[in-house]
Amino acid sequence: MAKNDFSSEVAENYEQKCLCVLVLDVSGSMRGKRIDELNKGLQDFYNEISADETTSQRLEVSIITFGSFAKTIQTPKLVENFTMPKLTAEGSTVLVSAVNQAIDLVDERKNWYKSTNQTYYRPWIILMTDGEPDDDQNVDKLSERIKQDTQNKRYAFLPIGVEGANMNVLSKIQGDIKPMKLQGTKFSSFFKWLSASMGTIVNAEAGEKVDISQGAEDWMSAFTI
Repeated sequence: MAKNDFSSEVAENYEQKCLCVLVLDVSGSMRGKRIDELNKGLQDFYNEISADETTSQRLEVSIITFGSFAKTIQTPKLVENFTMPKLTAEGSTVLVSAVNQAIDLVDERKNWYKSTNQTYYRPWIILMTDGEPDDDQNVDKLSERIKQDTQNKRYAFLPIGVEGANMNVLSKIQGDIKPMKLQGTKFSSFFKWLSASMGTIVNAEAGEKVDISQGAEDWMSAFTI
């Protein structure tokens, strides 16, 4: 996989940055209502971030999709510098490849922050899937990578299971946060919670502990973080 090259990019502002990488399942089983609701939720997320002055200047969003291939369809950007793409569903489920791609992107973006003298919060990787990985995907190796990385606080990893997801697989690759299950197709509720949570994080003082559980009941039955 080609590395992301941010070397020619110039920092737009020197607000402390928070990177959120969305790793989204667009395999064939996501067709129909699921992909429609996911697209609506993503647009809600974009609108919520755009409406908050501080969050819009601190939160960078990147999107990686996976069906038969993992693809970075949006490199890290502030919301004012991209429009939310519309996703389509097809193919199988190369989940492991997509998460590894997200981890590599996080490392490379953190190096860019350092090279441009920008401070940053711990990045987040959000995985959403309704299936289980293809047979050739090495779940065990990914599990060890995530476990080690999250213990070292290199990023926060939040796995979300859409109806039909193999929660046993998601439990296996969890880091410091247990996998959560989406109620039905409540993608908009999830992304509204996510935008509010990211806003709480980027408005916090350095080292301050934050509670982002408020509102989680709107999209799931139980929440632990």
